[in-house]
Amino acid sequence: MKLEFELVPDGCWYFNLRSILSRGQWDAVRRDAYARAKGRCMICGAAGRLHAHERWSYDEARGIQKLEDVIAVCPLCHSVIHIGRTQLKGDEAAAAAHYMKVNGVSYAEYRKALGEANEAHARRNRVPEWSLDLSWLKRFLPAP
Repeated sequence: MKLEFELVPDGCWYFNLRSILSRGQWDAVRRDAYARAKGRCMICGAAGRLHAHERWSYDEARGIQKLEDVIAVCPLCHSVIHIGRTQLKGDEAAAAAHYMKVNGVSYAEYRKALGEANEAHARRNRVPEWSLDLSWLKRFLPAP
């Protein structure tokens, strides 16, 4: 699927790069994503306002949350990626329609993928503590 749900384990909520980087560092990271996107969502291709989205992978066996990339996404794709937050806000219908359109799938396929994402989320919530791997950020740090 081009557009996927990225449910963050509960223990990792409220953590983001913007909260740990200086303003200048965060600006460099997000501007890099916007430059690579050339004004278009890196998932669906929509032009317009973009959000910087952190992509993470999760090594459940070792309890490592690894930053893989920061990409530029449109608000609709971002609402799908963070579907749990979107549901809490009561905006799921628009996100579901966007997911189905971008991925060319039916509502049943949307619900199946959402169920699988929720299963992965529940499994990741059983990891007692996550360690961070921020090695992706090395490219933004000045050389020693």
